[in-house]
Amino acid sequence: MNTLTTDNFRAMLQRAYACIKAREDEFSKLDAITGDGDHGTAIVSAFSAAIKASEKDADFKTMLNDMGFAIMMETSGSTSTLLGAFFLGMSNGCAGNELDANGVKALFNGGLANVRKQTKADVGDKTMMDALIPAVKAMDDCSSDDIADLLSAAAKAAKKSAEDTIDMIAKFGRARNYGERSKGSMDSGAASWATMFGAFAG
Repeated sequence: MNTLTTDNFRAMLQRAYACIKAREDEFSKLDAITGDGDHGTAIVSAFSAAIKASEKDADFKTMLNDMGFAIMMETSGSTSTLLGAFFLGMSNGCAGNELDANGVKALFNGGLANVRKQTKADVGDKTMMDALIPAVKAMDDCSSDDIADLLSAAAKAAKKSAEDTIDMIAKFGRARNYGERSKGSMDSGAASWATMFGAFAG
């Protein structure tokens, strides 16, 4: 795939929503170990709002902007703040209805840059950033001009890094209060974001 169209991206979103919805209970159970236990519900609600906002016939910039604001206006909590920031950041610097490989890299880098404005969490802190940062880095490091290769590289990196959170000690949110006891389970945010990247890759 040499170009990513808005229709392609909508299909990616639909796959991501379906995969995340299927694991909703799992994500909430993971979150309940050290948190509120509502991450599954929260990420499904946020994605649902994004899907609805993406249905208008618009270019990338408008569509992603609408998605980001819809998430923040219709849902609340850290999940909506971060996912909303991700899509809003993706809208920065992109235009038109088609993107080449470099455009796709810029798209995801814009999303990461905006999420970084919302959280100081980094790789190793046992948060969704453990999936997002490695995914975008893997995409940047991929030399292929085939967008499917970029998405596959991102998905593999996100999955591995999410699994790595099992042995980590949480450093953010309520989970940080558990210290060593936060070890032994995957971070719910990393798990859901890795699922998103896996679905993007198809």
